[in-house]
Amino acid sequence: MRARAAAILAVTAGAHFLHDGFSDIIYVLLPLWAAEFSLSLTQVGIIRTAYTGGMSAFQIPAGLLAERVGERRVLVLGTLVTAAGFVVAGSAGGFLALLLVLLGAGLGSAVQHPLASSLVSQAYETGRRRTALGTYNFSGDLGKVAVPAAVALLATVIGWRWAAGLYGVVGLAAAVAIWLLLRRLDVGGRPVPRPRTDAVPAGGGWGIRDVRSFQALTLIGMIDNGTRSPFLTFLPFVLLAKGATVAGIGGAMALLFAGGAAGKLLCGLMAERVGIIRAVVITEVATTLGILAVVTPGLPLEAVYVVLVPLGVALNGTSSVLYGTVAELVTPERRARAYGLFYTLTIATSALAPTLYGLLGDVIGAPATLAVVGLVVLVTLPLCFVLRAAVAEPARA
Repeated sequence: MRARAAAILAVTAGAHFLHDGFSDIIYVLLPLWAAEFSLSLTQVGIIRTAYTGGMSAFQIPAGLLAERVGERRVLVLGTLVTAAGFVVAGSAGGFLALLLVLLGAGLGSAVQHPLASSLVSQAYETGRRRTALGTYNFSGDLGKVAVPAAVALLATVIGWRWAAGLYGVVGLAAAVAIWLLLRRLDVGGRPVPRPRTDAVPAGGGWGIRDVRSFQALTLIGMIDNGTRSPFLTFLPFVLLAKGATVAGIGGAMALLFAGGAAGKLLCGLMAERVGIIRAVVITEVATTLGILAVVTPGLPLEAVYVVLVPLGVALNGTSSVLYGTVAELVTPERRARAYGLFYTLTIATSALAPTLYGLLGDVIGAPATLAVVGLVVLVTLPLCFVLRAAVAEPARA
């Protein structure tokens, strides 16, 4: 059973790596699209919103559909749609075509977070679930590190169209592998057992046991996503203004995401020493300070690169400390749809934020807009204390 759970974790981690790669190569490609199609910052934000909005819109339907046909079919189909979208994006001739293709790709990618999280939670029902979910989240950060850097390098050699299409082909092959591996493990192929119709499931239709804590956790996720997404969207434009090349932007994003990957581990260790709530407060404050440092006028590009690694630790490490709590706040039979609800709300904020901040950016500029983004992070601090009763704090010597 332990080996089977590890195998399920490996497959879902691979899916997370792949899909986060799709999501985050967009940040590298945005300046290229802006130059080729003469886009404003608002249009840049709308493009990001299209992909993330598609992800948000299908989170709950993906969870509900998985309850009827099983996670495996929905996960593989969504991966195929996303991969095909990036293959088609390579032939896009303008803003509207790119917008529609990325919307479809985002709808496909919506299946990954709720269904893979549900599969991992099921596999580790009686084991180290929080650790397993942390490993699953870490795999996504590896995709964020490796894929944007590789695609940025390829784009300088063969152009962005071929680079995006090539990664799309990789995604098509990966979808087939996910299907074969999950079928061999005999997981996710059957509908989730439904509770008896004459019984009222604990937590109601969504299975939420602690509504107040779930609301606070979701709001933290919404604010985190609503600040992280616009920061990543407009950071390349700040870097370009400081003299970075396309390959340099890819390297900068890799540094940022490498810090984020390390943050999953470091923030977990810090939480064990000082407690989860204190760890989150520290990392949120560090995120604000890091963003303000990056946009400081006159700060040379080399110094920005140095700041990006610790900023990545704080930026990505914060939410991962708390997201494992989702499974603890809902009933097992409703976990897929509860994850769908959680990710719908958090990713919807991530989808809307780039467009809203893009409108602001066209008025006050990208650096000032990112300064506002950094300050908004601090809104999460009072919400952390609402979670104190629901989060099991480790005993400190």
